[in-house]
Amino acid sequence: MPTHTHSVGSPNPRFRGVFTAIITPFTKDASAIDYTRLAQQIAEQAKGGVRGIVVCGTTGESPTLTEAEYEKLVGETVSLCRKHGLTCIAGTGSNSTAHAVHLQKVAKRLGADGALSVNPYYNKPTQEGLYRHFMAVAEATDLPIILYNIPGRTGVALQTETVVRLAEHPNIQAVKEATGSLDSCSDIAMHCPRLAMLSGDDPLTLPMASVGAVGVVSVLSNVVPARVTALCDAFLSDRWSDALTIHRQLAALGKALFLETNPIPVKAAMHLLGRDSGVLRLPMTAASEKTTERLKQVLTSHELL
Repeated sequence: MPTHTHSVGSPNPRFRGVFTAIITPFTKDASAIDYTRLAQQIAEQAKGGVRGIVVCGTTGESPTLTEAEYEKLVGETVSLCRKHGLTCIAGTGSNSTAHAVHLQKVAKRLGADGALSVNPYYNKPTQEGLYRHFMAVAEATDLPIILYNIPGRTGVALQTETVVRLAEHPNIQAVKEATGSLDSCSDIAMHCPRLAMLSGDDPLTLPMASVGAVGVVSVLSNVVPARVTALCDAFLSDRWSDALTIHRQLAALGKALFLETNPIPVKAAMHLLGRDSGVLRLPMTAASEKTTERLKQVLTSHELL
């Protein structure tokens, strides 16, 4: 699918709205991916009106997938997204630049519409190192890239000046901003108007929209895709008071999904709703009783249980 043409000074309209950071459904013993369940989950997302699916991200437990699983999972998700008219974004990040370049080529070959590329984690590169890393990835293929800025997971943040430099590359088209900082989001949106700004924190989607974000890579939409879509539709059509109402309705559920490290709570929630085995791969473990109880309360109050 060719990249949509758009004016050079404005964000690619493809990266607007809700992109669900889909969980990877595992079988009961965690030994394999449950593709029947994946198909059901993506159909549910399409019904909820989301714009696209992000596969093999943080929420998809990408660090625990083998290379063969990664390829099959991306390939299957691409074809399911095609079937439902959804955009498919593949997580292609790595803390090794050579590996990130390799994954970028794999995602391109498998037909993904874009790539989510996370800051190299653990190594703690300098801003120059981050710049060169992402430039190498951007040069690897013409696949559109969403930079993924999440210092809480990676130990290093992309600074605005670095994003400004990276924005000069035509393949770098969006930023998933998960610093938790409205300042960072506001700065990047202001100084890089060509990049689509996506919230990387569900509770901050509306606040980030107020300073320039045009959508979200959402964990919450695994559970309530239509509600998260309604939130984005509201602010994208300048219905800010409607957006605030929905934001407030979703606040308790959004918070509950981050009571423990993502994706522990969202998998527990999906299990409670009968939509996933709830199984995680080590080193991730099942949600505690306290978290599960809280999720039951919140899902019940939302009339989902």
